Amino acid sequence: MPKPTLPKATITPRRSEDRKYTKGQGNWLRSYQTFSFDSNYDHKYTNFGSIMVLNEDLVAPRKGFATHHHQDAEIFSYVLKGQLTHRDSTVKKGDEEMGEEEKRGKRLFCRMKRGDVQFTTGGSGISHSEQNEKSKVVHFLQIWIRPWKDGLKPIYHTRTFNDSDKKEGFVLIISPLAAGPEATLADEEAAIPKVPETIPIHADFVMGASIIGAGSMFSWIVGGGSDIVSSKKKRNVYVHVAMTAGGKAKVRLDGREEAGELNEGDGAFVSGVNAGDMLTVESIGSVEAEVVVLDSN
Repeated sequence: MPKPTLPKATITPRRSEDRKYTKGQGNWLRSYQTFSFDSNYDHKYTNFGSIMVLNEDLVAPRKGFATHHHQDAEIFSYVLKGQLTHRDSTVKKGDEEMGEEEKRGKRLFCRMKRGDVQFTTGGSGISHSEQNEKSKVVHFLQIWIRPWKDGLKPIYHTRTFNDSDKKEGFVLIISPLAAGPEATLADEEAAIPKVPETIPIHADFVMGASIIGAGSMFSWIVGGGSDIVSSKKKRNVYVHVAMTAGGKAKVRLDGREEAGELNEGDGAFVSGVNAGDMLTVESIGSVEAEVVVLDSN
């Protein structure tokens, strides 16, 4: 077993069974909530840095979230299984008469599958819906991040991140908007992220994901790498193990027993780390583990 390499870091587990659990009426939704959310208020888990919400949701066939409003939050869905259809209030009157290919061209809706990430800047206000229009359950992570300023122009992005890349190491999914908090309208339209091929976010935040084979170990670079984040000291890193392997996956953080060992659905708050630190994640279960890292100022 490797020895801890971050002796000053504190690792506090958030066990799956301790998450808040919500079932939609008629059992159309099973939602496991790491942070305080909606009616499940818990003052101990309102945020971790800019991270506000991490829900692991399973939606029944032909069910979903009806149109609802968001404002001043960066919201994204990471699809683990199934297909999820997103529609939002940028749809204009009369657009429903267009064919499907035309709608796709105008980005009026997005059908997401495994490996896709759909990202919405709520900004000054946007309404959207998320529906499972297929015959199988859709399983995804819903994550909310507090932006660095309010009143931003609503916008959304969708991008696919391949499993094959995640099996080689941590893949950067989201990085800060390169222009920073003082971005102009032109900067917003260009939507250039700090790290190419990632989704830009209005926050000092990075997200990574990996699929770690049994017996293998990957390392997460705190801050995502050199010169990506602005706040270098005392980063807030949350590690989550997705429920994708029937309970057979397990990881160990920083070579630590007990607090560092996480089963599926478990997560851990990692504090006392700085940008550039290497956090090891070792797969110690009988199958590969799907791991998501949320790294905030």
